Amino acid sequence: MLEGIHPLLTGELLLHLDRMGHSDSVVVADAHFPAWGLGDRVVDLPGTTTPDVVAAIRTVLPLDDAPGLDLMESADAEVLDVQRELMTAAGTVEATTRFVERFAYYDVAKDAYLIVRTGEMRKYGNALLRKGVVGHSSS
Repeated sequence: MLEGIHPLLTGELLLHLDRMGHSDSVVVADAHFPAWGLGDRVVDLPGTTTPDVVAAIRTVLPLDDAPGLDLMESADAEVLDVQRELMTAAGTVEATTRFVERFAYYDVAKDAYLIVRTGEMRKYGNALLRKGVVGHSSS
């Protein structure tokens, strides 16, 4: 155990977040996301929600310049409650968040350094965060 570290940040997850460089990305994925089919590095956090995991990650990871957050666009392009929660957890707003069409999102996610699969059951509950420069965060 460590003091001052969010309890959702496991040792494995911290290791991968630490190894990420500036502008590398981490996808925090819902339970429906094809994490193991797309990613070489996957951390499973069952029983968690994507907004909770994003909030935990943001305690140690600054976002890159806008857009530092990509969300998967819903089928009708409506901003869903889970997406609003993800923006709040990431510390962004709609104007500084990029919404990416579902299949294009999978293509973007393939290049992510890490995918964290959660137990989130709400559709379109996926977030891609780009790592900013540690110690020089504007957020």
